[in-house]
Amino acid sequence: MNVLKSIFTWWNGATIGVRFTVSKRGLFIGKDELGNSYYEARDDRDSFDKGLKRRWVIYNGYAEASKVPPEWHGWLHHTFADPPTVEPLPQRAWEKEHLPNLTGTIYAYRPQGSLARGGERQAASGDYEAWKP
Repeated sequence: MNVLKSIFTWWNGATIGVRFTVSKRGLFIGKDELGNSYYEARDDRDSFDKGLKRRWVIYNGYAEASKVPPEWHGWLHHTFADPPTVEPLPQRAWEKEHLPNLTGTIYAYRPQGSLARGGERQAASGDYEAWKP
């Protein structure tokens, strides 16, 4: 079943065609804490900007762009020249840990009064009162 998934679905990681292209054209750079793999092209032959090598991410599991941590995002977009494996991004005391988009999961934010939390909320001063004749 996993072979069929990798042939026909791009949202469950990379397809066989992408894996073949990346293994042929790219060099493995590193992995992040979520298990995503990062690659860089050997040359700028198929690059959009000459002089800049193309960079790829192969997601571990479901392909969701928010699963890329900030330091790897900066490297993918040529904001940083060196990958985090060479020069890690310094973490400031006030920064929170990176979390991917949790919408649709059991960890998603559910405000008070939402149907997922029972639909009950506190009364507010501006609540509607029905008109009575």
